[in-house]
Amino acid sequence: MLIVAMTAVYVASHVGLMWVFIELTTLSVATLIYHERTSLSLEATWKYVFVCTIGITITFIGIILLSFGIGESVAIDFSFKALQEQLLHVNESWLKISFLFMIIGFSTKMGLFPMHTAAVDAHTVAPPPISAFISTTLMNVGFVAIFRTYSIFAHTSIQPWINEVLLWSGLISIIVSAAYLLKVKHLKRMSAYSSIEHMGLTVIGLASGGIGYFAAIFHMVLHSFVKASVFYQIDQFHRNFGTYTISKTGNYFNRNRAGAIVFLLALFGVIAMPPSGLFITEFWIFKALFTSSHFLILTLALLFLSFTIYSLAKNFLFILFNQTKDMLPVQETTKVSETYSQYFLLALIFYFGIYPPYQMINLIQEAVKNLP
Repeated sequence: MLIVAMTAVYVASHVGLMWVFIELTTLSVATLIYHERTSLSLEATWKYVFVCTIGITITFIGIILLSFGIGESVAIDFSFKALQEQLLHVNESWLKISFLFMIIGFSTKMGLFPMHTAAVDAHTVAPPPISAFISTTLMNVGFVAIFRTYSIFAHTSIQPWINEVLLWSGLISIIVSAAYLLKVKHLKRMSAYSSIEHMGLTVIGLASGGIGYFAAIFHMVLHSFVKASVFYQIDQFHRNFGTYTISKTGNYFNRNRAGAIVFLLALFGVIAMPPSGLFITEFWIFKALFTSSHFLILTLALLFLSFTIYSLAKNFLFILFNQTKDMLPVQETTKVSETYSQYFLLALIFYFGIYPPYQMINLIQEAVKNLP
């Protein structure tokens, strides 16, 4: 049911249907978050359902407000193609308030400020493969909803205003993730906040226009590859140490060399070091910010990204090389063959950064060609 709901979000041509299927993804993934059947997983599951339901309700209010605005001028048709034309005749006040409600609601699924808390807790308690699923496919569903909402509002007179909303939402998401990463002690929680940082960068790219449109989608694709590899390796890491607490681990390079190399390569990907494809997409996003004269956003984003890079590098290097008296003994050994899929995903982010396939480029260009 979850796969059907997510696929339906991608192909839905009606904003109402997209809204229904996004809510269905919430109910479907909740059972996966509760997989461990512990009190913490139960709490996180209910929190995820509650916050996501609140978010999707806020989106529904935005859709209703939009219908009020449209009702003043033309017959209502909530297909995306028709809305793009209808919104040209709607009062700016209706457009602004409906966009704000819809974006706040959909940001719950993408993990953006101010609705990011549920996603962090879900990542923390769910099994690592489910965390990989949430951090990639499910967050992508949220991005699709925000992207399609943006695409129908971008042709109206409030485009500069909605760009500012997304820019500041993305920047605050980066600031929040940087602040928590400085003090995080849980490996999966660290990866969750890293995902929030990348979601913030993505909407900043979307709001910057120009090459930022292309970079935002490409960034989401590459982020999915690197985060899937990270969370799959975290599963092996947990089996080795029996804990996610960073301070109780260390010397992973000698305990599981194949897995440690995955973490090391993933670190280069997550912090967007060359030749990672994420370095290219972030460069394009910053170029779009500079071209659109958003110098304050650019400066603050770079500043707080430096804190993020420091925190991630410090924790990963501690895990890989540090030896402490609190380090737990080996709980379970893993096979080298278990890392093959992770190496493949990491190879993609480096390969796509150098030789992006023209089929993917064409698909992304087709998706953004109608944006102003």
